[in-house]
Amino acid sequence: MPFGVKLRVRGDFACFTRPEMKVERVSYDVLTPSAARGILEAVHWKPAITWVVDRIHVLKPIQFMSIRRNEVASKVPVAKVKQAMKAGHVTDLYTRADQDRQQRAATLLRDVDYIIEAHFEMTDRAGPDDNPAKHMDIFNRRAAAGQCFQQPCFGSREFPASFELWTGPVPAHSLPTEQADKDLGWMLLDMDHHGDPGGHRCDDRCVPLFFRAQLLGGVLRVPDRQSGEVRS
Repeated sequence: MPFGVKLRVRGDFACFTRPEMKVERVSYDVLTPSAARGILEAVHWKPAITWVVDRIHVLKPIQFMSIRRNEVASKVPVAKVKQAMKAGHVTDLYTRADQDRQQRAATLLRDVDYIIEAHFEMTDRAGPDDNPAKHMDIFNRRAAAGQCFQQPCFGSREFPASFELWTGPVPAHSLPTEQADKDLGWMLLDMDHHGDPGGHRCDDRCVPLFFRAQLLGGVLRVPDRQSGEVRS
């Protein structure tokens, strides 16, 4: 793969929320492909490229923990936002966290360590100045220097991810035998932004894509979006 990259990401906590758990947050067992893509995009992304995650190496044992935390119970209604935009002021656009707070349980991962293997593809938004070598150089330079557009996170801004460009061989994992080869069930692959590979905004037409995730030797292989393994 001519323009592949490896990025090692680590953190104290992570929560890759399972969509079937609608009330309390429960994390998938490992980093999901969509979350991995978000981390890569935090380092470097332009409309000219789209990231494709190939493999996720799980280096540390999968450990869960449960916590209770305060969350805001509701969102600001979209209609209210549109009204403020139309009026040209945000005087009435607010929410009172102290009056709209609720305590909810969350099942998180702790002490996580992954290596993301990925490559990027050029999109039809690429201009005459865009080419794969240019974007490869930008990503490698930014990742090596620890630069990012926003702090990468593990599913939530409360759980920041540290990252480093990884150029050597993937180190051996420390997973116990029962975790190294494990069926993880159906996992969210990504969102289908109605055929737009560079799409980042979800609307009613977007469709979630799932695949049957399985760890083999501590490695999660990510199927191509167009393969028969992917379901919507």
